[in-house]
Amino acid sequence: MSKISPDHLARGAYVYVRQSTADQLRNNPESRRRQYALADRARGLGWTEVVVIDDDLGVSAGGVARPGFERLLAAICGGHVGAVVSIEASRLARNGRDWHTLLEFCALVNSVIVDEDGVYEHTS
Repeated sequence: MSKISPDHLARGAYVYVRQSTADQLRNNPESRRRQYALADRARGLGWTEVVVIDDDLGVSAGGVARPGFERLLAAICGGHVGAVVSIEASRLARNGRDWHTLLEFCALVNSVIVDEDGVYEHTS
């Protein structure tokens, strides 16, 4: 049974693109290309609405606001997100608190997390 339901597909797939440092931005364009290509993966899984959030490129320091991550959380809480898509689920958040917040919000509104390896659902 697929973890992706019609309810998930009726909401958007949000692709979160992230590279932490200016050095990564400069020297690792392949990672960024792979992350942007996740929009095609989401479409291939059935989503018609795909939103790419890349506001946090080059943002790494602890304690620094990440407007893209905050935007993602707000969209999840607003019920707009059927799936959060990233290159690797564990890279969605930079610390345990952010990771657990993201998982709990996804569980509350029944959003799945998609990465290159699979589709994950979290229940609270």
